[in-house]
This record gives sequence, C-alpha cells and structure tokens, in this order.
Amino acid sequence: MIDGYSFGHITVDGKSYLRDLIILPERIVTNWWRKQGHRLITADLDEIFDSDIDKLVIGTGAYGLMKVDEETKDSLKKKGIEFFVAPTREAVNIYNKLEGKKAACFHLTC
Repeated sequence: MIDGYSFGHITVDGKSYLRDLIILPERIVTNWWRKQGHRLITADLDEIFDSDIDKLVIGTGAYGLMKVDEETKDSLKKKGIEFFVAPTREAVNIYNKLEGKKAACFHLTC
C-alpha cells in the first residue's frame, strides 16, 4: 500500500523513499533510474519482466515528463501485462485500487 506521495517523496508501507523506485509483489527496488533518463525503455523493466505479475502501473512524474517508449508498451502487451500510464499522483491512486498480482514503477520528480 502506498501511504502518500509528494514531489520527490513517496511512502510505501510506512517507509519513505526519496528516489525513483519499482514496487514488486515481493520487494522494492530502490534508486531506480532509466538508461535514457525521461524515456522508459524495455531494458529499464528487467525486474518487472522477471516477476509474476499481470498489472503494471507506471508513474511518469509529477508533471508527466517521463515518456513510455512504444516498444516498451509492445513488450508489456506481449508478456500479457496490463499497464496503466499516468502522472505519479494519479498512478499512486490507480495502484492502491488495483487487486491481484501488481507492480509499479514511479518517477518521483518532474
């Protein structure tokens, strides 16, 4: 459960994080950074593809500046992962409402 989000800060199950992260069913990957900064490519989601999930929430930053590459979307579809892309505040709300085997990756700033 994500307890709260504000620019550059997220709280997950009572623990605070100040850097981008991936939330998996069994663990949290901290200090997550993309190979191409504000462009999310397939290689940035290795932990996601190695997990047994069927839903992924992608938080694109407070102002939605992180863009999801079309190849990345295609890879998620081929793997059978339903995905949701939204600015991080909205993505947090989506994540908290989803049931089942879910994961998320969040860009916390811009």
